[in-house]
Amino acid sequence: MAKKTPGNLFETLAQQQMGEANAQGTPALRAKSLVPLDDIKQRNSNTRDLNQNHVHALGESIAAVGLIEPLVTDANHVLLAGGHRLAAIELLRKKNIDAFKDRFPDGLVPVHRMDFDAVAEPDRALEVEISENETRRDYSPQEAREIADRLRTMGYKDTPGRPKAGEKRLKPALSIIFGKSIRTVERYLSDKTPTNGEVLKTPTNGEVFLKRAIANLKQWEKVRGKKKREVSLAKELEDIIARIEKGLGN
Repeated sequence: MAKKTPGNLFETLAQQQMGEANAQGTPALRAKSLVPLDDIKQRNSNTRDLNQNHVHALGESIAAVGLIEPLVTDANHVLLAGGHRLAAIELLRKKNIDAFKDRFPDGLVPVHRMDFDAVAEPDRALEVEISENETRRDYSPQEAREIADRLRTMGYKDTPGRPKAGEKRLKPALSIIFGKSIRTVERYLSDKTPTNGEVLKTPTNGEVFLKRAIANLKQWEKVRGKKKREVSLAKELEDIIARIEKGLGN
C-alpha cells in the first residue's frame, strides 16, 4: 500500500468526513468545490464570536499543513461553518502571501457546499453551523501522529516549560487543528497510544446538547426584544453561559 503523504492524507480526511456526515443523516453535502476566497460571504446571524488568538494560531497551522477541514457554505457561498478557518485564511493572505499562494493556488479555497439557501432557511443554517462546529470527525492516532510529524518539520516543538519568544508549540497547534483538548492530544502522541483502532473521540451527546444550548442562548441575545423580562433574563445569560462553559472545560 502506498504511503500517505501529507497532501493526500488531508484529502483522505476530507473524503472520510463527507462520507461520515452522509452516513449519520446530516443534510447531504455537495461535492467539494474550490471557491475564490473573496466569493465566500459571511452570514449575518453567525452565532460565534471570533477569538483572535485562535485565528492567529490557526493561520500558522494552515501555513504549515494546509486546511484539513474545508469550510462549509450554502449554495450561494454564504458561510455556514468555519468562521475561524476563514478568518485565518484571510489573515494568511494578508500576512504571508507566499504561504497563501502555496496552500490556495489561484486564491481558491476548498469548501463543502450545502444544497440550500441560508437566507431562506435560517434555522437549517443554524443547525448546520452548530453540528459542524461542535461535532468534529474522529481522527486515528496514526493520522494525529502524521500531522504532528508534518508540524515538526515546520519548526513546531514539544519542549516543556514556558515557550521562548517566537517559539511555535506543537500541542497547542494540534489542539486547534483537531478541536480537542491538549490533554487528549498528549494521550494520542504518547508511546502508550493503543493500537486497537481507538480514535480521538468526539464530544458525548450530553456535551453536544450543552454546546448547542450555548449557541442558542447567544443567538437569542442577538434577536431578543426589549421587554422587561427579556432584559432581566439577558443580564443573567453571561453568568449562565460562563458556568456551562466552565463545566465543559472550555
